[in-house]
Amino acid sequence: MSGVRIHVVKPEELEEGETEAWRELRAKTGMPANPFMEPEFTLAVGRVRPDARVAVLREDGEPAGFFPHERGPLGHGRAIGLGVSDCQGAILRPGLEITARELLRACRLSAWEFDNLEAGQPLFSPGAAEEFASPVIDVGTGYEVYEEGLRARSPKFLKTTLAKERRLGRQAGEVRFVFDERDPAALRRLMEWKSAQYRRTGRRDRFAKDWISTLVRDLHETRTPGCSGVLSVLYAADRPVAAHVGLRSRTVLSCWFPAYDPEFAKYSPGLILHLRMAESAAAEGIGMLDLGRGDAEYKDALRTCELLVQEGSSVRPGPRAALYRISREPGRRAHSFVRSRPRLAGYGRSALNRLARLRGH
Repeated sequence: MSGVRIHVVKPEELEEGETEAWRELRAKTGMPANPFMEPEFTLAVGRVRPDARVAVLREDGEPAGFFPHERGPLGHGRAIGLGVSDCQGAILRPGLEITARELLRACRLSAWEFDNLEAGQPLFSPGAAEEFASPVIDVGTGYEVYEEGLRARSPKFLKTTLAKERRLGRQAGEVRFVFDERDPAALRRLMEWKSAQYRRTGRRDRFAKDWISTLVRDLHETRTPGCSGVLSVLYAADRPVAAHVGLRSRTVLSCWFPAYDPEFAKYSPGLILHLRMAESAAAEGIGMLDLGRGDAEYKDALRTCELLVQEGSSVRPGPRAALYRISREPGRRAHSFVRSRPRLAGYGRSALNRLARLRGH
C-alpha cells in the first residue's frame, strides 16, 4: 500500500473538495452512473444511520478513492444503506494498488457484507457467494425504439397493457402521468400502499423502520445532477392509482419502491406506470432504467438486458471474522438453497401468501 493513506470519517465530515473528487473518480470508472454510488446517497444515509462511515484514500496527497460503509458491533461492516441500496462498492482510481484486507484493516472492519455489489469491483468480488441478474430497460435510442422491440418480443403483453390503460381512462377518468411529482402527500400515499403490500404478502415492512422512511423522504427532496429523488405518479381523474419513487442521475434511473392502489389492480396500473416512466425517462435523456435484482413477472416482461450484482462478504482473517461467519453464513446458505430450488421457493411464497390472508381476517 505504498503511498496510499487512509482516514475514516463520518459522511458529514467529508470536505467539499472530497465529494467533488468522489464524483470525478466515479465518472472515470466507465460504469453506469448509478445514483446509489454517488456521495449524496451516502450523505443521506449518514443522516439516519449513526454508524455510517467513509474511508478516504489519498495517494501523494490527492484523493484516490472512497469506501462508504457502516460499522457494526465487533467490526462487522456492511454496505452503506444495506437493505435499500441497490448498487454497492468502493469508488477507486483505476490502478490504485490496495487490497481488501488492507482497506478493511484501516476501517477496523473484520468483515464487510454486501448484497448488491456492482460488477467491476475486483477488490471485493472474490468474497461473492452468489451472483444475480438486475434487469434493465434500455431506452438509450428512444422510447419508440424500445416500444417497437417490446412489441416484437411480447406483442400480447404490450397490446393488453395499452388496452388496460385505455379502459382505465374510460371507466375511472382521464389518465394522467407525472414523471417528477413533488407533492409530499403523493409520497405518503405510495408508502402506505407499499406497507400494505408488504403486510398483505407476509413480508417485512421496510417502511416500518424509521430510518428507511426518513431516508426515502429525504432523498425525495434531494436535487443534484448525480443523485435526485424522483416520484412518478399515475393518476385517473386526478386520483393516484400507482406510484414509484426512485433515484436518478443524468443517465440512469434506479427503480426502488413501486406500488399501486389494489382497488385498481384489474387495470395493471403498475405496468402502465412503468411504461410511462420509460417514455418520460427517455425524453429526459435517461438511457437506462435499472429495475433491481429480484424475480418478478413485470421485470421479465419489461426488461431488454441485465446487469450483474453479487452477494457475499469480504472477510479479514481473525477471530472476529470467524464470529461473523458463524453468525451470517448459515442463514445465507439456507436462503441460497431455497433460491436454487424453484419448487421449494414456490412453496415458501405460497406459505407467505397464506399467512398474509390469515392476518387479514
